[in-house]
Amino acid sequence: MGDVLQFDDVTVRRGQKLILDSVSWSVEEGERWVVLGPNGAGKTTIIQLAAARMHPTGGRVTVLGEELGRIDVFELRPRVGLASASLADRIPGSERVLDVVLTASYGVTGRWRESYEQLDEGRARDLLGVFGMAAFADRLFGTLSEGERKRVQIARAMMTDPELLILDEPGAGLDLGGREDLVAALGELAADVSSPVLILVTHHVEEIPPGFTDGLLLREGKTVAAGQLETVMTPQHLSETFGLDLVVERHGARWTARALASESGAHTAGHPPRW
Repeated sequence: MGDVLQFDDVTVRRGQKLILDSVSWSVEEGERWVVLGPNGAGKTTIIQLAAARMHPTGGRVTVLGEELGRIDVFELRPRVGLASASLADRIPGSERVLDVVLTASYGVTGRWRESYEQLDEGRARDLLGVFGMAAFADRLFGTLSEGERKRVQIARAMMTDPELLILDEPGAGLDLGGREDLVAALGELAADVSSPVLILVTHHVEEIPPGFTDGLLLREGKTVAAGQLETVMTPQHLSETFGLDLVVERHGARWTARALASESGAHTAGHPPRW
C-alpha cells in the first residue's frame, strides 16, 4: 500500500470562517502519528476528514487509496476505526459492554435485531481482553469509569479490523492514574507490528505514548510542523503551536512541556496570563 492518508492543499470553510487553511499531510503504512494543537486549531476537522465523515471545501483528501468525493464513504468508513467523545455520547448507558464492541460490526450503537456469529463474539471478547476489560464484558456501559469507557471505545474501534485507527483525545477526562494506564496500553498497541496505522489527537504532549513516530502540529487551521517526532517536538515549534514560550523535554520515550514562565514566576513578554 502507498500512502494510507493523503491531504493535498486541503481547505475547509464554514460560512465565512476558514477552519483548515491549505493543509498538506501524508501518512504512510507502519507510522504512528500524534496530532497536537490548542482548541480551535482544526484537529476535529482533520479527524472528520481522515475518517471520511466530511468532505473538504477545497483540495484533495485520499483515505486508504480512495479519494473523497469519488468513493462511496459508506464502503470506506468500516475500514477506518474511530474512537471519539461524540461517538461515545451515542452509546446507551444500558448497553452491555460486550454489545458495545459487537455493534461496531454493523456500524451502529445500541444493539437491536441484528444477529452475530460466535466468531464475532469471540473477537469482541478478545479485544476487551487486550485492553484489560475482559472481566467487564457483561457490565453495563453506563456503570464504567471514564477510563474503562475509553478502553471499551478503543476495543470497539478495532472490531472491524481497520486499516487505520483514529483516537480522538482518548485521555480527556481521565485522572493521572487512568491516563497513565491508557498511555501504557496505547504504547503496547503502537509496538505491535500487526496493529493498524494509528493517529492520536490530543492537547497534551504528556499523552503521547511510547512508540509513536510522527507528529502534526496545528494552529488556527494551519500546519506549524509535520514529520518525525524528534524533529517536530522542539521548543520553537511547540511554542508557536500553543502561543506561549515552552520548555520541552524528553524523558526516555515520553515528552513533557511547561511554560517557561514557571521557572521564573513571571510571564514571558508578549504572552498575557492565562487564567
